[in-house]
Amino acid sequence: MATEHVGSSYGFREEYTVVGALAAVMVASGLFILGWLPALAPGAWPTLFELSLGGWSLEVPVPREWSFVTVGFPELYEAFWGATCGAVGSWLVCSGFLQRGFTAGVLIGITAPIVGTYLVNRQMALIGEALAHTAFGGVAIGLFVGAAVPRFDYPLLFALVTAAIAALGMQYIAVTTDGYADIPIAIMLTGGFAVGIAVISYGVVFSATVESYLFGDILFVPFENVQLMVALTMTVAAMVALTHKQLLFITFDREAARLARINVWFYDTLLIVLTALVVVAAMQVLGAILVAGMLVIPVAAAMQLTTGFNRGLVLSVVLGQIAVFGGIFLSYYWNVATGAMIIIVAIVLYIWSVLGKPIW
Repeated sequence: MATEHVGSSYGFREEYTVVGALAAVMVASGLFILGWLPALAPGAWPTLFELSLGGWSLEVPVPREWSFVTVGFPELYEAFWGATCGAVGSWLVCSGFLQRGFTAGVLIGITAPIVGTYLVNRQMALIGEALAHTAFGGVAIGLFVGAAVPRFDYPLLFALVTAAIAALGMQYIAVTTDGYADIPIAIMLTGGFAVGIAVISYGVVFSATVESYLFGDILFVPFENVQLMVALTMTVAAMVALTHKQLLFITFDREAARLARINVWFYDTLLIVLTALVVVAAMQVLGAILVAGMLVIPVAAAMQLTTGFNRGLVLSVVLGQIAVFGGIFLSYYWNVATGAMIIIVAIVLYIWSVLGKPIW
C-alpha cells in the first residue's frame, strides 16, 4: 500500500509539473507574440580599444550604457523578412501577404507532423479530421457572433475553445462508455460540421470568409492569426518536449505505462488537446477539409523511410516543410489553390516513400 501511495503521489506531482509548465509557456508565448518580453538594449557603441596583429586590426566596441526595451515576435518578424527581402529582392519574399503565408505554412509544417507522429502510431489518424470539422463549427459560431457584436469578431478563438471542448468530450466518451473508440470520432466529425452548416444557413452573409476556413487560404492569413500560430507552436513544441517519454510509452505499451504508474488518461487528454490546437492553427492555411492531411501524410511517408520513432518524427517535419514550400511555389506557378497543392505535394512524397527504401 505504501508503494502504491508513493507512486500515485509521484504521478500527481508529475502532472502538476506539466500543467505548471504549460501555464508558464502560455504566458511566455503571450508576451513573446505581443512584443512585451523585457530585454537589455545597448546604448552608444564607442571603440574601447583596437587589436593589431601584423597587418590586420580589429576595433572592439563596447556599449557605453544599457536600457530596458520590450521585444518579441513582431520585431523578429520584421527583421527577418526585411533582411530576406533585401538579400533576395523578389516580390515572392517582399510581399506582405506572402510573408505571412510562408510563416504560417512553416509553423504548420512543424507542429502538425510532430503531433501527427503520435496519432498515426496510435492508429488515431482520423481524430484530426473530426476536430477540424468541429473547429469549423466553432468558426461559424464565431463569425455569427462577430457579425452581431463586432468586438467579439475572433472566429479562431471560438474555434480553439470549441475544438478543445470537443477533444475533452471525445476523451470522456471513449473512457466512460463501452462503445468502440471510433464512435466519438464519428459523432464529433459529423456533429461539428452539422453545427457549422446550421449556423451558416441561418442567413448571416459571410460566405467568403467561411470558404477561407473551409478550403484554406494561406495567402490571406492576417498577422494576428500568424501571432496566434506562433503561440500555439511554442505551446505544442514545449509540451511535446516535456512529455515525450510518457507519450512514447503510452503510444506503444499502454499496459506497461499503467504498471509504471503513468497516468494514461492524463497524457491521452493532453495529446488530444494538443491535436485540437494544431488543427485550429492549420485551419486557415489548409481548410477544415484538408487539415488532417498534414497530421497524417508526412508522418506516413517518414515511417516508410525510417526505422525509428524519433527519426520518423524529425523526418516528418522535414517532409512537412518540403510539402509546404513546394505547395506554395507550385500553386503560384500553376495558379491553383495553395492548401490543396500542399496536400498534393505531400501525397507525392508519400508515394515516393512507398516505392523507395528506408534511408535513415
